[in-house]
Amino acid sequence: MANKILRFTELQKRISISRSSIYNRLNPKHKSYDPTFPKPVPLGPRLVGFSEAQINDWIDKTLSK
Repeated sequence: MANKILRFTELQKRISISRSSIYNRLNPKHKSYDPTFPKPVPLGPRLVGFSEAQINDWIDKTLSK
């Protein structure tokens, strides 16, 4: 089964976090940086997505803390 790629809108709905908060979790210089947060997958020059499987794993790990 192919891994589904979530676009930003789908990701925001799935984890209930704003777009800027997602970028903050990805930015090592920000206080909200989360090294465990899944990295975006480039889909084009200005387009990224996120692996649904990696997001689901991250959610499971985050909820189990």
